[in-house]
Amino acid sequence: MNGRVIKLSGWERRKERVRKKISGTTERPRLNVHRSNKHIYAQIIDDVTGKTIVAASTKSKSFEGADAKKVDAAKKVGETIGKLALEKGIDKVVFDRSGYIYHGRIKALADGAREAGLKF
Repeated sequence: MNGRVIKLSGWERRKERVRKKISGTTERPRLNVHRSNKHIYAQIIDDVTGKTIVAASTKSKSFEGADAKKVDAAKKVGETIGKLALEKGIDKVVFDRSGYIYHGRIKALADGAREAGLKF
């Protein structure tokens, strides 16, 4: 890189540190979460094959509750990802919070997925 050092933000450093330790397998894929100011995204990934198995977000057309508060919407996304995963035969996952603090919308999404039947 021509001797230039790229400075990462705190979130990016935490994300890299978490991803060093967490990897999804075929038996226990990774539940990845991404949060923006307006939306929240969740996907279940098999890192062995590098494929996304199921995904859900507040932007998907089938999402109900677009007018809900952000935390309530995150919980609904968690419930949706849990239902989709159970339909595909996945009941155990590894939770990848992507460097976000386990609080607020991230916690709500995790609780929704647990209520739908996912174990992590």
